[in-house]
Amino acid sequence: MDQKILTLAAGKSVDRLQEFLQTLKEDDLVNLLQSEAVKGEAVGALLRAIFKGSPCSEEAGALRRLKIYTSCIQLVESGDLQNEVASEIIGLLMLEAHNFPGPSLVKLANEFVDAIKEGSLMNGKSLELLPIILTALVTKKENLAYGKDELSGEECKKQLINTLCSGRWDRQYVVPLTSMFKDVPLTAEEVGFVMEKVLKMFSKLNLQEVPPLVYQLLVLSSKGNRKRVLEGIIAFFNELDKQHNEEESGNELLEVVTVPADELRHVEGTVILHIVFAIKLDCELGKELLKHLKAGQQGDFSNNICPFSIALLLSLTRIQRFEEQVFDLLRTSVVKNFKDLQLLQGSKFLQNLIPHRSCVSAMILEVVQNSVHSWDHVTQGLVELGFILMDSYGPKKILDEPIETSSGLSKTPKQQTCTLGADILLETFKIHEIIRQEILEQVLNRVVTRASSPISHYLDLLSNIIMCSPLVLQSCSSKVTETFDYLSFLPLQTVQGLLKAVQPLLKVSMSMRDSLILVLRKAMFASRLDARKSAVAGFLLLLKNFKVLGSLSSSQCSQSIGVSQVFVDVHSRYNSVANETFCLEIMDSLRRCLGQQADVRLMLYEGFYDVLRRNSQLANSIMHTLLSQLKQFYEPQPDVLPPLKLEACILTQGDQISLQEPLDHLLCCIQHCLAWYKSRVMPLQQEEEEEEEGFYQDLDDMLESITSRMIKSELEDFELDKSADFSQSTGIGIKNNICASLVMGICEVLIEYNFSISNFSKNKFEEVLSLFTCYKKLSDILNEKAGKGKTKTTSKTHDSFLSLNFVSELLTALFRDSTQSHEESLSVLRSSSEFMHYAVSAALQKVQQLKKTGHVSGPHGQNPEKIFQNLCDITRVLLWRYISIPTSVEESGKKEKGKSISLLCLEGLQKIFSAVHQFYQPKIPLFLRALDGPGDEGEEAEVSVTQRAAFQIRQFQRSLLNLLSSQEEDFNSKEAVLLVSVIASLSKLLEPSSPQFVQMLSWTSKICKENSREDASFCKGLMNLLFSLHVLYKSPVTLLRDLSQDIHGHLGDIDQDIEMEKTNHFALVNLRTAAPTVCLLVLSQAETVLEEVDWLIIKLKGQLSQETVSEESSSQATLPNRPIEKAIIMQLGTLLTFFHELVQTALPSGSCVDTLLKDLCKMYTILTALVRYYLQVYRNSRGIPKIMEKLVKLSGSHLTPLCYSFISYVQNKKTKSLKHTGGKKKEKAAAVAMAMARVLRETKPIPNLIFAIEQYEKFLIQLSKRSKVNLMQHMKLSTSRDFKIKGNILDMVLREDEEDEHDEDTASEHEGQNKEPAKKKRKKNK
Repeated sequence: MDQKILTLAAGKSVDRLQEFLQTLKEDDLVNLLQSEAVKGEAVGALLRAIFKGSPCSEEAGALRRLKIYTSCIQLVESGDLQNEVASEIIGLLMLEAHNFPGPSLVKLANEFVDAIKEGSLMNGKSLELLPIILTALVTKKENLAYGKDELSGEECKKQLINTLCSGRWDRQYVVPLTSMFKDVPLTAEEVGFVMEKVLKMFSKLNLQEVPPLVYQLLVLSSKGNRKRVLEGIIAFFNELDKQHNEEESGNELLEVVTVPADELRHVEGTVILHIVFAIKLDCELGKELLKHLKAGQQGDFSNNICPFSIALLLSLTRIQRFEEQVFDLLRTSVVKNFKDLQLLQGSKFLQNLIPHRSCVSAMILEVVQNSVHSWDHVTQGLVELGFILMDSYGPKKILDEPIETSSGLSKTPKQQTCTLGADILLETFKIHEIIRQEILEQVLNRVVTRASSPISHYLDLLSNIIMCSPLVLQSCSSKVTETFDYLSFLPLQTVQGLLKAVQPLLKVSMSMRDSLILVLRKAMFASRLDARKSAVAGFLLLLKNFKVLGSLSSSQCSQSIGVSQVFVDVHSRYNSVANETFCLEIMDSLRRCLGQQADVRLMLYEGFYDVLRRNSQLANSIMHTLLSQLKQFYEPQPDVLPPLKLEACILTQGDQISLQEPLDHLLCCIQHCLAWYKSRVMPLQQEEEEEEEGFYQDLDDMLESITSRMIKSELEDFELDKSADFSQSTGIGIKNNICASLVMGICEVLIEYNFSISNFSKNKFEEVLSLFTCYKKLSDILNEKAGKGKTKTTSKTHDSFLSLNFVSELLTALFRDSTQSHEESLSVLRSSSEFMHYAVSAALQKVQQLKKTGHVSGPHGQNPEKIFQNLCDITRVLLWRYISIPTSVEESGKKEKGKSISLLCLEGLQKIFSAVHQFYQPKIPLFLRALDGPGDEGEEAEVSVTQRAAFQIRQFQRSLLNLLSSQEEDFNSKEAVLLVSVIASLSKLLEPSSPQFVQMLSWTSKICKENSREDASFCKGLMNLLFSLHVLYKSPVTLLRDLSQDIHGHLGDIDQDIEMEKTNHFALVNLRTAAPTVCLLVLSQAETVLEEVDWLIIKLKGQLSQETVSEESSSQATLPNRPIEKAIIMQLGTLLTFFHELVQTALPSGSCVDTLLKDLCKMYTILTALVRYYLQVYRNSRGIPKIMEKLVKLSGSHLTPLCYSFISYVQNKKTKSLKHTGGKKKEKAAAVAMAMARVLRETKPIPNLIFAIEQYEKFLIQLSKRSKVNLMQHMKLSTSRDFKIKGNILDMVLREDEEDEHDEDTASEHEGQNKEPAKKKRKKNK
């Protein structure tokens, strides 16, 4: 039969073939086809022949064709055929599809749809035919029967796709079906149906099946709906990540983890690659992605910006055209996120409205961790992002030296962003070996090339990188060695930071150490002073870190790196014996420095103590060096006064006079080294080593001799008596100034030396007091001379030579030592109030130095632990002294010049609290515990920080109340301001939700309400405290309204005929403090509230733009935002009443008026933003909330008309002030010019305000039209903008002016000034 069909088909006549086929039963034909297909022989030829003999023009032929077609599809799906045969059949069927009539196509398509819904397809191979059938269907223009309706081919296709997408899809067909749709001509609406269906299927698939589906979806997205595809993919993976994190952090052990981390990350990586590849081919997709994520920036982050989308963006940076945009987006997202978090932390009002925000920085660091799963396409982007954040937001150069905070506590959003950049780079460095070399190179390049700007953040990063893996970095040692070549050209601070950072590498790489030593030796003889200082710094660092055999293990070292993880005995050469030779060589090099400039010597003296402490075996070498240096300036004869050759310390080169030997620093170094040597080394030494101890005895004798002779010496012996010249303009004066500071420094060093060896002997304390007397005399002379002359030597007061540890011991002895045996000797020092005063001042100076630079001078000055311990001790003493002897008691006893000791103690406390907050935030619990004094540790640990802080606050509150209860003339303003500052510092430690915080707030409020003091600085401090507490409790708008009423009451109304009723909410507001102090404070606070409201409105707008909801659901879409909207309107309503009061107040010209006008402008801008938000919300003409109508009504009745009155008041006031400028003609012209300039400056905000009001009214009109509510009925257009020239008034003013000119001319004829130019000038200015 098959042969006959083939023979007939080969003939020319088709009719015979048709006739023969009609004689056959359809089932026989189908069976024949099946058997041929299974055999795989000539099935194609047979199929072609059957189709040839079944033309669609005849009904029978069309039916036969349809039957054969459907049976072929079943045959292919059965899976019984060989692949080649199945492909051949499918190919033939594709070619024949277009010949079918419309109804047959509809029938075929329906069969496919039913098969898919029922899941009866076996292998889905026949799905390739569906797009051909649907495409053929579209070409049929005639109406076809579809169900009960008659539809065109296009409409039939739409119905079929709709049915297909609303049915159930078997998992295995999802990818083929999605792939199939790319060949079907689809309208935008149909693409939408398909996308939604496919995106819903994501969650039903195995994870491994998602990447191919994503690929197909992306191909399909070229037909439209790109945004929806990207949204869906990002949302799906975001949800998966969240589930995965919850599972990982879940406490209970889950028996089955839904998705293994490894698999999830690999799938995400593949999907990201697919998306990036698709974007390379279709740029529109990239633009949509960026647009989608930018929109998410405004609204709620967590929907769009998530670890997956960040990883996707970072991969996108590999496409050049998107690189810059992506980094900009990520950078702004990070900074914005930090700013938002800062805003939220500072406002209880916002915290109540907005739940906790997601943190972008945590997401980026999560991406770094995830990138360990072969995300090579993300790592390069991560490194670039890290450097961009560090470059953009690192510390900027300011006039003073940048502060390097020891604790690295980030505060501002920019600092946090910079820290995040460093964290990204450090974590990436740890995880990805391949990128390490590049990160290290880039960091070192920046250290070298950006030497002029602050680079502490790069040095910190370098230090952390090296610490985490010093051995790994040996492979990159060539780059580090190369950097050493630039050492002599870099600033000293950079060199110190760099060497400190690479120091762990020097322990494991001998070649690196050798190359560094070569560079340092060269630098030692460089012409640049900084290079020589760098060499000294480098050598000192090496001495500190290469221990010689037998050195003490100094547990008190502040070693910045854990030596245990670095000191590897890989090379036998790195032993302590080799170190000894190496260190002694360096000591030889350093001795040569003692002949160089004072600055170089100074570095040596400051560094020797640390070297000795770390490397005690170098004691002999160091002590002998110092001894021989001192002998050059020491007078050995016991009766020669003064005991030191000060002349030799000063270098005179022509007119230039400079210090050559910092003798005070030399003595200071000797004193500290000696004290350490005696306390740490000598007790361990055996008696047989007596001959080695000679140097220490020599030094002791010399210091004793210097002490006794310094006491005997008069100022005349140093040629520094009152008659001496101390001016900075003459050579003698400069020389005397240098000598005086040397003598004062030496006195301080000797005070510490004698006190430390005194063992509370009365004689020693008398010597200490005599030394202090010498110091005091000189100090007084210098201050007196500086006061007379115009030089500012007082501002250059040298740092105290007393070490922080000694200051702490001295204060404890003076104020807290009650041991009976010490009583008599200590009374010597206690009898001198000047000495007590000096001791407290020294503590103050040390804390000031810590605040400014992050460390203090003297031993352990770089060790945060030691500094913290000393701070605790000093604070305890100062606190006890201030609380037990109040200023009032002390001052009533004797009136002295300068501050009393109690006041100094208070100032010290204020500075210490501020420094602890700045540098030791994590240690605050320890700090507060230390203030309570030693006690039962277990019991103490239970007391919270809030309780401890509240206890300390109560002590200062009592002091402030005592001060306020005194008479006005006895009121000590300085003390009150300091007390408020201390209370403010401590109140930051209170937990805002605690009862102690509420108590503190009510106490502050009560003080402000009940105490009236005409002291602006006290008022400012107290008001700032009140506001800072209030914002953490609730919004301060009602407080602002009350204060504005008080200000209005005290300053009076702009209309002088109105008699004011004085409100008295806050007694602190009075005629003296109302303006500018309180007025500017409330305005700045109002500005903060306006910023918060603005932030909320932007957030609401962002959410609106994200919600692409259908008409019916949009009615509920805004409901979740209702509480926020209501809160915004309530805030603005109360602020409106606040401004209502202030614009009626007769404010003095200047900053108050200026700030008020700017804030009013801001108020109207934000009202406009709110109106525009409602324009956006109510596109479907729904009414606006009643509360919004009330706000608009209030602004029209209570603010806008008054704003115009206030503008007129300001302008009239300026005109009057111009008229009152008088005096002689020249003076008057100058005064008028100045007044005019001031008027121009101060009236600048007026046009801006008028524009802002008009903009507000413009958008109100638009909202009225849209909402069908007449919002403009409460708005009265003002006449203040009527610029018509009133002729009668103009004549009158001109006449007055002419009379004035005439009077002046007759009064001052002798000046010979021509009248005409002056008149012209005035007119022009006007």
